Amino acid sequence: MDHKKNKANFDKNLVSTNETNSISLYGLTPVVEDAILNAINKKNRTSLKKLIKPLHPADQADMLERLTSDKLNIFLGLLGRSLDPEVLVYLDHNVQEKVIDILGPKILAKAIPELHSDDAVEILQELEEKDRNVVIKQLPKADRILVEEALSYPVSSAGRLMQREFLAFPGNWTVGQTIDHMRANPQDEEDSFYSIYIVDPAQRLMGVISLSKLLSAKRPVRLNDLMELKPRNVNVETDQEEVALLFQQYGLVNMPVVDNADRLLGVIIVDDIVDVINEEAEEDLQGLTGVSDLSITSSFLETAKGRFSWLILNMFTAVLASSVIGLFQEEIEKLVALAVLMPIVASMGGNAGTQTVTVAVRALATRQLNYSNLQKFVLKETWVGMINGFLFAFLSILLAYFWFGDKQIAIIMGLAMIANLLFAGILGTLIPLTLEKFKIDPAISSSVFLTTATDVIGFFTFLGLSALVIL
Repeated sequence: MDHKKNKANFDKNLVSTNETNSISLYGLTPVVEDAILNAINKKNRTSLKKLIKPLHPADQADMLERLTSDKLNIFLGLLGRSLDPEVLVYLDHNVQEKVIDILGPKILAKAIPELHSDDAVEILQELEEKDRNVVIKQLPKADRILVEEALSYPVSSAGRLMQREFLAFPGNWTVGQTIDHMRANPQDEEDSFYSIYIVDPAQRLMGVISLSKLLSAKRPVRLNDLMELKPRNVNVETDQEEVALLFQQYGLVNMPVVDNADRLLGVIIVDDIVDVINEEAEEDLQGLTGVSDLSITSSFLETAKGRFSWLILNMFTAVLASSVIGLFQEEIEKLVALAVLMPIVASMGGNAGTQTVTVAVRALATRQLNYSNLQKFVLKETWVGMINGFLFAFLSILLAYFWFGDKQIAIIMGLAMIANLLFAGILGTLIPLTLEKFKIDPAISSSVFLTTATDVIGFFTFLGLSALVIL
């Protein structure tokens, strides 16, 4: 008994230790959160500053997102001017709007110059044009010029994504000169540099040298002799999704951005690409599920409004599928088994098709699927649909027979299952490919068309065969 008790205590302590270790990875622990809430309730500015200051901006942002509107107002009233500007970068869009509204344009204008140029642009581009102009007018001239130039580039382009802080040197400099210059002119401690860029007098990009290569070279060596010629770069107007794919394809940590004359304008860092990948994944998920906003901070009215449009579209497509059932109303009334079994056929087709659509949409988004391997992909998914169709047809036959004891119904259900899963595999590839060809985002529209198609085919095949064979 003592042994079992000791073992139970050990297991309990182990679980507790694991939970503690997991929590300790993050600055915002339950204890810290409770202390911050207590300071807010007591409106204790001194205590609140002490608790907030050690936290990473991302943890501070998490704290703000968990506060109610009343507590958020109190928090910013106590700490607004001393809030780390970087916190704004990590905030959910809905909470970010609230915070900016509370802080006002003057405080925001003072905070913007303290941020990296890419972060500043990211925040400003989310503001309404009127508010954005108010903030921009209050920025220092140098910052204002950079921000206005960045905002002139297309939305979701490399120009919006790049940061203007980078290291560039002429090729005739030596390693020693470069290192001495960097030591004499230290960069901001928050800046991250992985490479230095070699430019000509016209600021055109000539080459790149990794910092590790620079530091391992001897001082008299010239940068021209070390640099990698014609480094991979993107134009300032390149779409951010394309940039993300390049980072993923070649395992990059940074990439220079140039204009049409190959002049070096900025650098994109991998941490910004992580955000882009998350954004693109969210967009695809929203499209496939019919959810307009994945944020839990949105109001219930905004959430309901965003989902209504998709639900109403699904309602109309469901009516189309139901109309097929209506064609066989008399047959269904004569044989109740048909009404019981036909949702199974339709559901299996819809689920199988969704699996194929997911793979196809992902392949299109990552450029893995193109005209060179299109036939191979369609043929593969067709074979998958056929194989699964026969396997589930066998299971469906057994299910229907033992359920209703009718061989004819069992065989018809098996045939309908084969047809629906086969067409689900074919349509799951053709629908997104067709939408892509007509410049329609397949992530948004595929699921609606697929669900309707598999329901119609499933109902029509099952009920049609039943009408011909049994009734």
